[in-house]
Amino acid sequence: MHEAVYVIGAGRTDFKRNFQREGKSIRHIILEAGREAIADAGIQPGDIQAGVVGNFASGLFTKQLHLGAFLTELDDKLRGLPTWHVEAACASGGVAVLTAAQQIMGGLRDVVLVVGAEQQKTMSPVAGADVLAAAGDYHAETAQYGEFMFPKLFGRIAQIYMQRHKLTEKQLALVAVKNHRHARLNPLAQMRDSTLSLKDASAESAANPRLAPPLKASDCSQITDGGAAVVLCSAAFARRLRRRATVRLLGFGHATDHLPLEKKDAPTFSIARGAADQAYSMAGVQPDELDGAEVHDCFSISEIVAYEVLRLAGPGEGAKLLERGVTALPAALSALGVRKTKVAASLPVNAGGGLMGDGHPVGATGVRQVVSAFQQLTGGAGRHQIKGAKRFLTFNMGGSVTTSVVMIWGSEGSALNR
Repeated sequence: MHEAVYVIGAGRTDFKRNFQREGKSIRHIILEAGREAIADAGIQPGDIQAGVVGNFASGLFTKQLHLGAFLTELDDKLRGLPTWHVEAACASGGVAVLTAAQQIMGGLRDVVLVVGAEQQKTMSPVAGADVLAAAGDYHAETAQYGEFMFPKLFGRIAQIYMQRHKLTEKQLALVAVKNHRHARLNPLAQMRDSTLSLKDASAESAANPRLAPPLKASDCSQITDGGAAVVLCSAAFARRLRRRATVRLLGFGHATDHLPLEKKDAPTFSIARGAADQAYSMAGVQPDELDGAEVHDCFSISEIVAYEVLRLAGPGEGAKLLERGVTALPAALSALGVRKTKVAASLPVNAGGGLMGDGHPVGATGVRQVVSAFQQLTGGAGRHQIKGAKRFLTFNMGGSVTTSVVMIWGSEGSALNR
């Protein structure tokens, strides 16, 4: 990288909210998250030199596009701001962060605001699922899989994984139970009131139907409204601030695979793995040097696959991290049936609940992951804080592991020593 990139402020909405019921729109989500990030950064709106909005399908969910224009409503001084609207399905937020970061790396801007937003609770589940199907090869794959295409795509990934490696439905359930338990520690998480048990998550029932074998309802993330925002800046601008520690982008990888699932090498996903390898190489960090991670757990199988894509576990070994409690916070171990004294290593993953527990407002998710990284690396994560976190990874994925964005972040101390 050329110019260093720092995060100096972050904000987000409560992912349990239904904005349409409040009489609010995607405009309100963008403005609320953006204002919070600017306030958290302790800067003036006029300091912002560009803005990026990550969003997947506002034109379909809300009939509203041209979302960058809403950033000018944050303050009169932002009228005339250059803006971008970035779309890459569920990786829209991650690509939005990289778009902003590259403006700073290239020396074009010193301060860029990034907002990720989605308003999904505007239509029936069937209609919403049809919108989400646009993240895949819509015409070919809807003809093949029918309604609720994405659960079926990831059910297919789970089937392929099971054919190649040993994997049980109980192991899949461990992902959901862990992330729901983590969400109970996060006051802004959609599933913060969840009492999901391992017994209930492991069994098919009227309350937990099998939607896409082997995946059940508990193996899926929720429909979510929400926004998240970060303020990125150059080293020169960061040095002007007398404030708490900043967080630096140490390295990143960004890759795009074929759109249809059948053209990908599931469950290895070598293109996504290449993005991870690029991020590790650029950051000069090895997987065992990470202190925490946020990964794209849109379905339980996707978190297990992510462990292997990111080289946190070898092929077919991802579920063992869950069984050993490696990726759980101490507060979640008992729910997984793991004794604290038996945990030899710790790398908490999705400490705030991930997509399954915190929520998945599609265009906001990649930005929310960076918000979580910033909070963890500055000691601001509250009850789900990872003790002593210095290096943190975020993995945002779009489609059936089509677009992959891996970013590695470091607290100012570890970053500035590089």
